[in-house]
Amino acid sequence: MQNMREQINNIYTLLKKDLLLEFRQQYTFFGILLYIASTTFVIYLTMGQPDDKVWNGLFWVILLFICINAVARSFLQEGRGRMLYFYTIASPIHFILSKLIYNSILMVLMSGLSLLLFTLLLGNPLQHSLLFFGISCLGGISLSLVFSFLAAIAAKAQQPSAIMAILGFPLIIPQILLLMRIANIAFADIVQNGLPQLVGMLAGFDIMIIALAYILFPFLWKD
Repeated sequence: MQNMREQINNIYTLLKKDLLLEFRQQYTFFGILLYIASTTFVIYLTMGQPDDKVWNGLFWVILLFICINAVARSFLQEGRGRMLYFYTIASPIHFILSKLIYNSILMVLMSGLSLLLFTLLLGNPLQHSLLFFGISCLGGISLSLVFSFLAAIAAKAQQPSAIMAILGFPLIIPQILLLMRIANIAFADIVQNGLPQLVGMLAGFDIMIIALAYILFPFLWKD
């Protein structure tokens, strides 16, 4: 019990470190907000208020690029000297779990802000707004887990951007298609059957990513 509490405290300390860095480097956070606002506004100027399927597709594409900008940098911004320092004071499991939690929190916030701007500028075609909000938060967490794991791998490579593109494409495409299929339910008048099964598939994919990060990251940590 004492060991479990100590591990939670270590993860919380690393998570608090990332939150404090984000609070001090507010230009990064506001830069992402500017990207969300400007992209949504450009879509509004060019398309007005699109129909349901286009609205849904644009939302997830923009959320994908937000995730790339907000989450992928979590490992890429860590210099070699800083990583060596963390290597001496922290466990690799605690480090990767704190990154996954932090990026998940960040993407939940970004998902909510994106949905708010989409609703204000591009209209609200949703029949179940709360359901779509929950799906968008779940989707943001899923995307953050994938890109956090990919960023951890790419940070050890000579060309991290190319590595992330090569590794991310086969993982992100099926995930985005699954998220769009789940989100389509929020546009229908009646919530159709099959939602628990689709959410279960997405949750299983997230658990697989967390398990892979838990198993593989200690080997990357030693490099």
